[in-house]
Amino acid sequence: MALTLEIVTPEARVYSDTIDTVVIPTTSGEIGILPGHIPLLTQIEHGELRVTKNGLTTLLAVSGGFAEIEGDHIHVLAENAITEEKIDENAVEAALKRAEDELRAAKDIDPQQYEHLQNLVRYSGAQLAVKRRRR
Repeated sequence: MALTLEIVTPEARVYSDTIDTVVIPTTSGEIGILPGHIPLLTQIEHGELRVTKNGLTTLLAVSGGFAEIEGDHIHVLAENAITEEKIDENAVEAALKRAEDELRAAKDIDPQQYEHLQNLVRYSGAQLAVKRRRR
């Protein structure tokens, strides 16, 4: 029995396939999903999402959002998601540095802007962790 996984962001469908298992980073820790999992709605944390299909593991960096498990269908609605092969390490490092510099220089920053920069730092960290994992 297989699972159907779909990962969607506001910009695009990032991943859609039939898989064997998936491990999702949640605010309560990682959860592993196998066929026959109980129905679940959970909040996603910034981190690494691991998909296994035919013995091969695909890594994705995700940030924020929700995962819904219903039967053998998993729907991930994420603020951001990117597959390992699409991560440009140099671009991510540059974005991370800019965000960290802005956070350090911020004195009277708007709370929403501050939260946005923090989320950018966390998502950049997740992308770098995914990209560097197999080295």
